[in-house]
Amino acid sequence: MRRIGAALLAAALAPAALGAQRGAWVDQLYPYAYYSTIDGFWLAGRYGWYSPMGFTERPEPNWASVKFDAAASTQGSYLLSADAAAPAYWDGWRVALTLSAARSNRLGYYGLGNAASYEPDSITPASPYFYKVSRTTQSARLTVQRRVIGPLRVLGGATVEHTDFRTLPGQSRFREDLASGVVDSATVPFSDYVVRGGIVVDWRDQEVDPHRGLFAEALIANGRGYTRTTAHARVYVHPLDKLILAGRVGIERMTGAPPAAAQLTMESSDGPLIALGGYRSLRGYYDDRFVGPGKLVGGVEARYGVLWAPRLLELKLVAFYDVGRVFAPGERARITGDGLHSAAGGEVALALLRNTLFVLGFGKGSEGSQLLFGTTWSY
Repeated sequence: MRRIGAALLAAALAPAALGAQRGAWVDQLYPYAYYSTIDGFWLAGRYGWYSPMGFTERPEPNWASVKFDAAASTQGSYLLSADAAAPAYWDGWRVALTLSAARSNRLGYYGLGNAASYEPDSITPASPYFYKVSRTTQSARLTVQRRVIGPLRVLGGATVEHTDFRTLPGQSRFREDLASGVVDSATVPFSDYVVRGGIVVDWRDQEVDPHRGLFAEALIANGRGYTRTTAHARVYVHPLDKLILAGRVGIERMTGAPPAAAQLTMESSDGPLIALGGYRSLRGYYDDRFVGPGKLVGGVEARYGVLWAPRLLELKLVAFYDVGRVFAPGERARITGDGLHSAAGGEVALALLRNTLFVLGFGKGSEGSQLLFGTTWSY
């Protein structure tokens, strides 16, 4: 999701993090606000605890954290979440548990397939939400990782998720696809039960804001009526003092009969990514602009430090280029230059210590430009 504004009060806790030791916990309570091009203005609040790293030289952002978030938008969307993560609290283990309930009341839906068209004339006073649908989800997701040797980890996890869609007033692409059977009405609503496993190789020097290293993962997940296989690779090089180059490629294949609810996301060890379109996959296009059971994403970035106090404060200018496409049912997901959608843009990023990052920018695709905001890198 593209957001403008964030909880800058979190940065005020940085001095406490520097002096903390393992086992100490710092609590947080603050309101915040942001803006989304999909959902308008949001008001939110967070309460949480975290156990900071202090001066320990490790790539993880903290020993462990627990946080609760509540947010509501002017367009009727909301989010309630409870998130607990322990990336380094127990030697050799990583554990993460997330409970969430959310409604995306203006989620984009443009049809299925890589060639799904966007025709601005379809949006009229009688059909103002022609390319929109309301989606609600409730989910519980558990992931456990165990270090095998060096940077190699094995992963196991499970997810329970319930998804429903509601058509908005007027004619819409989702209403048409639901009536014609393109979207199977038997999968609206849809309750999914997923188990997954895989391997992760993580050679990054730092997880939140890596300067150099490699991250790769291969995952397989079995859901209700479908199987999902996913692979990602991300590389970071630091050829000059203030210049960091990053690149990534990701591919996913879904077999069986995956419902539209499952096709909207792409799996990763950190959690599901909105794909294809949006800040985490194809910047410059709306979230979930292209939907299909197979997905291909790629990109390159150049990040240059204009303020450079490494690991304390880094202000970077970023240039990026993203590509991606989806594949139809039965079509082999593969690395190809055919049918790719592309976007380019720029960002300004502020990194504080080991666990705080704000990114603000814009991306331009073939259908216009999008404002971008994130509290993690796109990849």
